Amino acid sequence: MNWRKSTYSGGGEGNTCVEIAESVTHISIRDSKAPACGTLSVAVSSFAAFVEGTKRHSRG
Repeated sequence: MNWRKSTYSGGGEGNTCVEIAESVTHISIRDSKAPACGTLSVAVSSFAAFVEGTKRHSRG
């Protein structure tokens, strides 16, 4: 898998965030501080809905 971090990652080494890896059907998510501890995989459509909901919520 090709993992990438958010551009909003904080910390000196950018390790205080989550990482995601994309496939055709799923998005995999893991903790950047403990990548070997497991991943969460969700359907692309569910992840897109989550991101859009987060954007709406943050706008107030």
